[in-house]
Amino acid sequence: MDTDQLYKMLQKAQEPMGYFFNKNMDLVRDLLHSLLVNRERYGYMSCPCRLASGDREKDKDIICPCVYREPDVKEYGSCYCNLYVSKEWREVNIGDSYIPERRPPGKMLY
Repeated sequence: MDTDQLYKMLQKAQEPMGYFFNKNMDLVRDLLHSLLVNRERYGYMSCPCRLASGDREKDKDIICPCVYREPDVKEYGSCYCNLYVSKEWREVNIGDSYIPERRPPGKMLY
C-alpha cells in the first residue's frame, strides 16, 4: 500500500464518521507516509507524532486513529497530529494548531 491508497481508504472510512483530513496536503502526506513506515517497523500504524514502544499491547491507545482523536477533535477541532480535523475546522481552515497531549505520562517513552 502506498500513501495515496492509504489516503483514499482512510478518507472513505473516516469522513462518514465526521473525521476529515487537514487541508494541508503536505502535512497529510508526510503523516500518512509515517504511518506506513510505522506499520513496516512495528507491524501496526502507531501515531506518527508519538514514540511507540514496539509492543502493540502497550501502544494500543496510539494506534491510528488513536483513542485520543475523538476527544481532541471534539474539544479542539483537530487530533494531536493535525491529521484528522472536524468539518468545521477544515472549512474555516484554522491552520495547524497545538493540541495538548492527552496520553498519560506513564505511557510515554522518554
